Amino acid sequence: MPLLLRHTLEPAEGVLGIWEIAEDEPFFRSRLELTVEEQAQLDAIQGRRRTEWLAVRYLLHLLSERDVRGAIIKDACGKPHLEGSPWHISISHSHARAAAIASPRPTGIDIQYIVPRIERIAHKFLRPEEQEALDDDHRIAHLHVYWGAKESLYKAWGRRRLDFRVHLWLEPFPFLPEGGHTTGHIEKDGQQLDFRVYYRMLDDYMLTWAILDTPQTPAT
Repeated sequence: MPLLLRHTLEPAEGVLGIWEIAEDEPFFRSRLELTVEEQAQLDAIQGRRRTEWLAVRYLLHLLSERDVRGAIIKDACGKPHLEGSPWHISISHSHARAAAIASPRPTGIDIQYIVPRIERIAHKFLRPEEQEALDDDHRIAHLHVYWGAKESLYKAWGRRRLDFRVHLWLEPFPFLPEGGHTTGHIEKDGQQLDFRVYYRMLDDYMLTWAILDTPQTPAT
């Protein structure tokens, strides 16, 4: 299938996209020339996740508009980088959809299939004040915004040892079915990073992304 969504981030802050995965593994294999390292990564994956892994790389290549694909290279912390590009990238996939974002600023993206069982783990990623701010009429969707936003912040951070309740938090925001935005924060090691956080519900999926808003400042 073609791109489900291509969205230009303004002003001049990059691009994001979503691909609906209806193809099989051979479709993507015939369109991607994998490096030796990438092939080794794929060989370690089993089942449906192989197709998702390939799809998100194909999507990122389409968004880059390059003639020659740049490989996704992961650093020591597992954060992905696009070979030969100074831009920041982030990728995500869930069930039948893949998402990717590229920006000159640190960024993260997450896509999640919306399921009621997120209630079971809400205590692991919500602060008390975030729990109180949930919209009871859209509780499950609102929970997915919080979860996806914090996943996006974690990916933008790009390093380990972040506690979703201790180090990540969102400014209170109303849930809007048409999509919305808020401000997210990372507080770690005496520093604070502020991000613009966006969300958009697409059918049964929640898409979230975060882009660095300000330089790092001392935490208060």
